[in-house]
Amino acid sequence: MDTGAELNYLLVLFLVLYILAASVRLGLHALNVSRLRCEGHEVPREFTGDIDADKLENIRGYAVATGRLGTIRHLFYDLFLPALAISGLLPWLDGAISSWGLSFILSGTLFILACYLLLGIFEIPFDLFQTFGVEKRFSFSTISWSTWAADLVKSVLISALVLGALLAAFLGLIRSYPDTWWLWSWLFLIAFQALVSWLYPVVIAPLFNRFEPVEDRELARDISSMAERAGFRVRGIYTMDAMKRSRHSNAYFTGIGKTKRIVLFDTLLNDHGREEILAILAHELGHWKKGHVVKQMILSSILSLLALYGAHLALQQDILYRTFGFDTRAIPAGLFILAVFLRPVAFFLSPVGAMISRHFERQSDDFSSSMMGGPGPLIAALKRLASRNLANLHPHPAYAWFSYSHPPVIERIRRLENREEVHERSSAQQ
Repeated sequence: MDTGAELNYLLVLFLVLYILAASVRLGLHALNVSRLRCEGHEVPREFTGDIDADKLENIRGYAVATGRLGTIRHLFYDLFLPALAISGLLPWLDGAISSWGLSFILSGTLFILACYLLLGIFEIPFDLFQTFGVEKRFSFSTISWSTWAADLVKSVLISALVLGALLAAFLGLIRSYPDTWWLWSWLFLIAFQALVSWLYPVVIAPLFNRFEPVEDRELARDISSMAERAGFRVRGIYTMDAMKRSRHSNAYFTGIGKTKRIVLFDTLLNDHGREEILAILAHELGHWKKGHVVKQMILSSILSLLALYGAHLALQQDILYRTFGFDTRAIPAGLFILAVFLRPVAFFLSPVGAMISRHFERQSDDFSSSMMGGPGPLIAALKRLASRNLANLHPHPAYAWFSYSHPPVIERIRRLENREEVHERSSAQQ
């Protein structure tokens, strides 16, 4: 096969992947909107008495608005990234930075950071419209312009620091160990992720939110007792000032080792009673008890190793560089092009991760039911969360299968109700 044909085949594959990804995204969004138009006016049996016609209309409107914006955002990148890759801008940028006479590590890091800064600039209008358009229209967003701007500056600086450190390490390893850099980079990545996980709750998160110990001593005692029964050692139970930015509610576990802690949004404390809060936290404990965090870390590590080894092989191929306008092996540019290449690949692989995640969520629902003596508190919490967060009650099955990390809320509630019925029949027979 001649070089020109090889170039054409690689470029065609690159463009076809992006066209297919864009087509699938559009199709899934159309299916989801069609389902909402056909069935979105019907209140599911599980929410009878909890949701009225006005609330249901808000749910439909929010699902359509967020889905449309998300689809447009992804479509923009499905067009912009291929255009960027084949426009000739990357070779020009690489040549401009190389002319400064900097070291391989510094010039390569600056090149990739500049590319991501360009992408970040184009992300700003979408974020603005999401925050001050969609979220504000549906009474979720409470953030001020000054807080949004401060968050943006801090996010850019932190991202540049973290990504810059990773890139400098990777490029240094590529230069020092050209044949085995992928293995050393993988080991460094694992250690780096552990360090960031340890630092996040005590260094990074406090830059954006205020964290204080939960004032309700009885609730804190109940949470600690439940965690101890699950074998989870609590280092701290904190509330976060989420209302400063949004009315959405949540709770999560964060940190490792001595920085491990439980965080409750202040909106969660305001919207839910004690039993519902405990049921939500029991669900989160289920992820730890069932080993989901460790399993996800192992899976992520395996995928990272494969990706790095694949990158090692790809970076040795001159066709990768010539296809996108480079005369020489510009390794940093090659890394960025591979990241762009892998975006649609990751999209088509995402249903596998979504299925695994939904399986873990079902297991955690079961664990919460066991910890709470039945599924009642979790069902009540899911209903309130769905109502307050305007969760889509009628997602199209294909859309949910492809992209939902959690089972649709109706499916979760029905499964828990069936579990309760089985438990009651079993108790009656005894």
